[in-house]
Amino acid sequence: MLLIDCPHCGPRDENEFHYGGQAGIACPTGDVTDEQWAAYVFMRDNPKGWFHERWFHVHGCRTWFTVERHTVTHEIRKP
Repeated sequence: MLLIDCPHCGPRDENEFHYGGQAGIACPTGDVTDEQWAAYVFMRDNPKGWFHERWFHVHGCRTWFTVERHTVTHEIRKP
């Protein structure tokens, strides 16, 4: 189990959270092609190492926040 440090509630078990995917993805604006839209919706980085992620505290303060998680060791730190 992961222990995620919520910025408002403190350290909590990962069961209280919902994973929101990769952080820092900007929605394309203006006229975009189907390929550009598909890349925005479906294509994400999958690095081996540190990765910025969005998490939602479902069973707590109900806020979204970003953490940095190591994809191999699952160590979590604030970005």
